[in-house]
Amino acid sequence: MNSTDTQSVIQAGGDFPPVDSELQRIILARHHDPFAVLGRHRTENGDVIRAMIPQAETIRIGENGPNLQRISGTDVFECHLHHDTVVPQHYRLFWTDKSGQPQSHIDPYTFPPQLADFDLHLFGEGKHRHIYRILGAHPRAVDGIEGILFATWAPNAERISVVGDFNAWDGRRHPMRVRGASGVWELFIPELEPGTLYKFEIRNRDQGNILLKTDPYGRQFELRPNTASLVVSDRAYAWKDDDWMQHRSSRDWLHEPMSVYEVHMGSWRRDSEDNFLNYRELAEQLVAYVKEQGFSHIELLPITEHPLDASWGYQTTGYFAPTSRFGTPDDFRYFVDYCHQNGIGVFLDWVPAHFPKDAHGLAYFDGTPLYEHEDPRLGEHRDWGTLIYNYGRNEVRNFLIGSALFWLEEFHLDGLRVDAVASMLYLDYSRQPGDWIPNKYGGNENLEAIAFLRELNTVTHQQFPGTLIMAEESTAWPQVTRPTWTGGLGFSMKWNMGWMHDTLVYMSKDPIHRHYHHDQLTFGLLYAFTENFILPFSHDEVVHGKGSMLQKMPGDEWQRFANLRLLYTFMFTYPGKKLLFMGCEFGQGGEWNFNKALDWYVLEYPIHSGLKRLVSDVNQLYRDNRALHEDDFDQKGFEWIDCHDAPQSILSYLRRSSDAFAVMVFNFTPVPRQNYRIGVPEPGVYREVFNSDARDYGGSDVGNTEMTAEATEWMGRPYSICLTLPPLGGIVVTCEVLKEDEPVPPE
Repeated sequence: MNSTDTQSVIQAGGDFPPVDSELQRIILARHHDPFAVLGRHRTENGDVIRAMIPQAETIRIGENGPNLQRISGTDVFECHLHHDTVVPQHYRLFWTDKSGQPQSHIDPYTFPPQLADFDLHLFGEGKHRHIYRILGAHPRAVDGIEGILFATWAPNAERISVVGDFNAWDGRRHPMRVRGASGVWELFIPELEPGTLYKFEIRNRDQGNILLKTDPYGRQFELRPNTASLVVSDRAYAWKDDDWMQHRSSRDWLHEPMSVYEVHMGSWRRDSEDNFLNYRELAEQLVAYVKEQGFSHIELLPITEHPLDASWGYQTTGYFAPTSRFGTPDDFRYFVDYCHQNGIGVFLDWVPAHFPKDAHGLAYFDGTPLYEHEDPRLGEHRDWGTLIYNYGRNEVRNFLIGSALFWLEEFHLDGLRVDAVASMLYLDYSRQPGDWIPNKYGGNENLEAIAFLRELNTVTHQQFPGTLIMAEESTAWPQVTRPTWTGGLGFSMKWNMGWMHDTLVYMSKDPIHRHYHHDQLTFGLLYAFTENFILPFSHDEVVHGKGSMLQKMPGDEWQRFANLRLLYTFMFTYPGKKLLFMGCEFGQGGEWNFNKALDWYVLEYPIHSGLKRLVSDVNQLYRDNRALHEDDFDQKGFEWIDCHDAPQSILSYLRRSSDAFAVMVFNFTPVPRQNYRIGVPEPGVYREVFNSDARDYGGSDVGNTEMTAEATEWMGRPYSICLTLPPLGGIVVTCEVLKEDEPVPPE
């Protein structure tokens, strides 16, 4: 795709004859309302029809109608008609181009404005919940004529044109009209069809710079490195997930198991020639794998369109478009539909915190800081080389909230994970003193971003009950997951970055030193129920020199795998929902590389396949045992048995539901512990239902079968049991409570 530099064409045209200022602005491609000049106009002496077609040699109205005459020295043609001359309202122009080829089109400058004033008003207020149906490019029939309605927001433009293959990328051909003070420009172009490539050519009002921009509301884009937008058909996709959607709106997700498999679509698997799998291939292969492993949800790294593979999707340019790397929008709908039909939910990483500086994207969209702040102390992430949204601008907030609603509505997504929330909340995030501007109260809180996040969560939860909005927020900001009416931000859940960091630091220690760091495992319970937490071992922990999950573990090969099995057992029994990045479940050897598929070959080795089997089994344990998930966010679902055994690096605790409990004991040293007594709350027979050291997982198979509780008070509890603790192992024990008339064995 190539673009004609309209300004260069104009400058090369030489001197123009004396013409009135309105026509001169059309010729110079500087008119904000081309409808005032082009098309049909009534005068005292008759009607005038004008057209500007730079490639034309001759033009006539209809196949046998009157000719339009070129205004000397210009590419504007006009025809004067008597008032009583019959010409269709939407007449067709027939013309011959400079190569002698015949062309024709219905004149787009015969159509009245198409956007409703009410839509423009709502957009200006920042309250248009379906703005993606208004702005962008949409197939439409006007007066029975099919075509495409284009609209974009650029209040500081002097002129905007739609350019594409259909007009040789010439910005003089299809200038748009501005809709008053709204800053919205529109143009209906008849006879264009879905699949048309297009961009907006924008002339800035003050500097006169010519910019070539992709559509901020574009629904599909060319495959990178090309960047043009594509018009998408409005044909409805035939969804088959009604049962899932109905259940989702009423499900009690707070008390249900949730285990999320985080996926980068470009590097999970590839075909035999190292090409990406498409959305439909991924649907069938990924869903089968996720079901086998027992995960309840898939979370996708951003598949919103982005120009650079190495950004993993986090530098988004297409906020309303699934990336064309893996197929079409309908292909992605198939992916989500297939997941839902198989009982798998789908979340999407969504990035409203910043956007890239690419010249074809949002940066300086109309030649001014439009979507971003003008002052770099507010508008630029220097560490990331990206720009920050101006959340105080109604139209910008509308753009972002519209994007969130678009993905939930158009693609039936079950929720969004909002990236980099901490960077949005703090004006001094990753900034040096003096390189940020305090808020109006003198603080470092970004009041406009806070208001935006609250509005985002309020609107999405109101319009799509059962969907979840999750925050990647790494600070101690209060009430992230509490309702907005109590002063919270209103998120459904928050990533527990503190737990993740402390746990990984602890697990990286040689077991001989772990007793000095016992508090890193216990500290998290001081705040575990202040928010609705997800426990994440995400992509961020296996890149940039951090090593794979396996490489983080100390010791020889056996100990590294035992540590990892122990870690996952700890994670799946700890309060909070779960998230695990792809490859971590089978012990990917090296760091994640976005540019190639995972190392699936390692599953040929029993120790890797054993780890994969453990993740599947612990997922099932978590799902089937209500005590492990019913009260993930409530203090009543957790009790310490003993958090003080630092000398032996052992932890034990209870997880409870309304009608059951389970006992967890973890030995973080490679030394087996015999006859390790713990207190338990009830008499009965205790059975080991899970052991991370089982032979099937690659362990040494040290463990227990069943034990009867003794009436020996221990650790402040009336009963106790003696256990064998496996080396670097975690066990889960459940109880069959004795009936009232059954005797309790003495000590």
